[in-house]
Amino acid sequence: MIMAALAVDHPADAAFTIGGENGWQLSTDGIVDVFSTYASTSPLPGGARSLSLLSVGGTENSYDQRFGVGVGLLPSVIAFNVKAPTTNGVDSAVRVGIYPNIQNKAASGGANRFDTSPNIDFREFFVTIKGAYGELLAGRALNLYQGKNILNDMTLLTSGTIPGNAFRGGTTLGHIGYGYLYTNFGPQIRYTTPDLAGVKVALEVAEPYKISADTGKTNSPRVEAEVSYATVFSGGGSLQAWISGLYQTAPRSDAAAARPGKDNESIGGAYGASVGFSGLNLLASGYGGKGLGMVSAQDGDFLGSTSTDANGKERLHWGYLLQATYQLTPAWKLGANYGQSRQELNDNEPAGPSVMKNQESAVLAVTYNLNKFTQFVGEYIYAQNTWQDGAKQHSNQFALGTMFYW
Repeated sequence: MIMAALAVDHPADAAFTIGGENGWQLSTDGIVDVFSTYASTSPLPGGARSLSLLSVGGTENSYDQRFGVGVGLLPSVIAFNVKAPTTNGVDSAVRVGIYPNIQNKAASGGANRFDTSPNIDFREFFVTIKGAYGELLAGRALNLYQGKNILNDMTLLTSGTIPGNAFRGGTTLGHIGYGYLYTNFGPQIRYTTPDLAGVKVALEVAEPYKISADTGKTNSPRVEAEVSYATVFSGGGSLQAWISGLYQTAPRSDAAAARPGKDNESIGGAYGASVGFSGLNLLASGYGGKGLGMVSAQDGDFLGSTSTDANGKERLHWGYLLQATYQLTPAWKLGANYGQSRQELNDNEPAGPSVMKNQESAVLAVTYNLNKFTQFVGEYIYAQNTWQDGAKQHSNQFALGTMFYW
C-alpha cells in the first residue's frame, strides 16, 4: 500500500476510513519495518578518498565488520489522509506522511544509545485537487525525476545496499548511488494530465537545489517532467514504461576558485520499463546527464559534491538497474537485481584517487508473506566501489527483516 501511495502521490487504499459529517473522510495507512544487517567491508584503499561505500570520510583502514538493527531503505511510516466532499466533480485531499527511524539517534563519532529520539521525517505534506482536467499537487512529495526508477526497485521495501557508518542514524540505500540517484522529497507544484489511454504526462516546478559546492545562489526553479504509460493485458500480464527529465541552472559564487560567477547546469533524463506475466516480472531502468552527482540528484551540498570537477565544469553521470522477480507461490517470492552508477572524467581531469568511477551492487532476495499485512525478507548484497585510479573496495552484506503493513 505504501508503495502505491508513493507511486501515484495520493492516498493509498487505507486499512480503515472514518466518515465525518457532510462527506468528509479520514483514513490512515502505514508500515513498520525492522531489519538486522551485517556487513563485512574491505579496507579503504590508500590515498585521499572522501567516500567509503557511501559513508563520508571513510575510516575502514582494516576489514570492517558491522552489525546493526534499524529500518530498511524506506523508514517506518504512518500517514493520515483527509478527503473533502466531492464538489462540482472535483476531489480534494491532503496527505501527511511521517517517516521515523527506529535507531537511537546518531551522534558525532557514532550512535548514542541513550538518545532514543528517532529522526522523524515529514516527507509527505501535500494537497491534491483532481477532476476531469487532471490533477494539481502542491506541497512536499516525491520528485518526478528518477521517481519511478526507485519506486520499481524491489529493494524499496527491503534493505538493499548497506552504507558504512552512516547506517546507525538513518536508512539503508537500496540501489541509491548503485543504479539510480535519490530524487528526494521536495516542495513543488505539479500538474498531471488525466489518463489518456494509459498515458499520463506530469510537469513539476520545484525548489531549486545547489548544483555544486560552489553554487552561490539558486535563482531559477528546478523543472522536472515525466511521461508514463501503464496497461494490463487481457491474459493477466502488465506493462509500464516511463521517461523523465530534469533541468536547472545556478550561478557559481563570485568567490569560487574556478569559474566565479559562471553558471552550472544540471540536465538529465531517465527511463524504464517493466513487464509482468505468469508470476515473472522483468525491469530495466536507467538515467544519464550532466551535473547530477553520484548519490543524490544535484549533490551540491551532499557528499563532497561530485557533480562538478575542480575546474567547476559539470561531469557526465549515468547508470542503470536490471531486475527479475518471480512469484513462486502466493506466499514466496524470489528476486535478483544488479545496478551501477558511473561518472566520467572531464578533459584534462587527472584520474586521481579522490574521484569515484563506478559504484555497483547486486542483490538476491527471498520474501515470505505470512499474510496480507506481514512480510519477512532475507537478502544477500554485494557492493563494490571503484575509483578513477582503479582502486577498489567491496562489501559482503546480509539483511533479515520483517514488515507490517496497514
